[in-house]
Amino acid sequence: MPSTARTVLTPAAIARLLIGWGSVGALAALTPALTATPATPVLAVALAVIVGIILVCSFGVVAEAEALADLLGDPYGTLVLTLSIALIEVTLISSVMLGPGDHQTIARDSVVAVSMIILNLVIGLSLVVGARQHGPMLPNRRGVAQYLMLTLLFSAIAFVLPHPLGTDGALSARIGVLVAVLVTGVYAVFLVRQMGRGKRDFQEAAAGAPHPADAAPGSSSAAVGEGPTGAARVLVLRTLLLIALALPIVLISQSMAALLDIAVTRAQAPVALSGLLIAAIVFLPETITSVRAGAAGEIQRVSNLCHGALVSTVGLTIPSVLIIGALTGQRVVLAASWPEIAIMAITLVLTAAGFLRGRIGAGFGWGHLGLFAVYAAVVLVG
Repeated sequence: MPSTARTVLTPAAIARLLIGWGSVGALAALTPALTATPATPVLAVALAVIVGIILVCSFGVVAEAEALADLLGDPYGTLVLTLSIALIEVTLISSVMLGPGDHQTIARDSVVAVSMIILNLVIGLSLVVGARQHGPMLPNRRGVAQYLMLTLLFSAIAFVLPHPLGTDGALSARIGVLVAVLVTGVYAVFLVRQMGRGKRDFQEAAAGAPHPADAAPGSSSAAVGEGPTGAARVLVLRTLLLIALALPIVLISQSMAALLDIAVTRAQAPVALSGLLIAAIVFLPETITSVRAGAAGEIQRVSNLCHGALVSTVGLTIPSVLIIGALTGQRVVLAASWPEIAIMAITLVLTAAGFLRGRIGAGFGWGHLGLFAVYAAVVLVG
């Protein structure tokens, strides 16, 4: 095996690939039998095993994302992870919509759950851990302001406007297509700016030396020891490995979703609880990476991972489901409940008050965790 490949395809990475993809095949064969079993303990054991497998793959995704961040610097390094996870979420929701059954609220439930997990649970944990290690941290307010602007815009379009503009929370096919085009266009413009002239807005505000992202591509290859060409090969291999480790998570999550639906029904728990659990597991790699970034005092990387992931998820999910709905004739209910909208509004106000004021500490982290507890209580009450 060439030295470049050995650098990336370590024994641990190969083991994770075998476990992940082997589990995909095994679960594809076993899921019909598991869904038909009347034994609830068997379901519980199966779900525990699936979560364990997802954890193994998630740690692999995190390792590759952190290696890419070292090679590329921000915002490029974190953008690879956020787009990968967002694409996984979009693929999962789209596959559920195109499958059998009535899933007109799947996009709304999933994206609202993702929003609450990212904006409150993950950011709250990252702030508490980071402030404990480093005290109040200084984010790059220009970058955070752009994330918040897009989050507010996309959330209002997706979850609020269907109330006055739609019927029973669903937009007409014509308005849905227009919204899909609008959201896609705005998100594309943002990505171009983030990767181009505006990249400094998404780098650590407290950094005194030039950021690694300002260096020429491949300049970090000294650590690899193979020159620019070798660094480029490592970059490509790590990106492919990240995707190869992330895909089993979404494929396994589909099997898990079927089992969770049965478990939730037997437990007579709210239907939205299933979407919340799936969203939490799919975004586990991002959660681990964000908390580690907080522990390292990299508050802007926390913002890039969390706020960037939410913008990517909404910016990709909403157009996708609206187009699928228009093409297949399915109703896509996006309007969120008013309690959920209220919690989202309070969350955005708290985020702006913390991240745009200067240094942000553990107090705001505990506030976000409190809001997530309120959201979880709303879901459990149903």
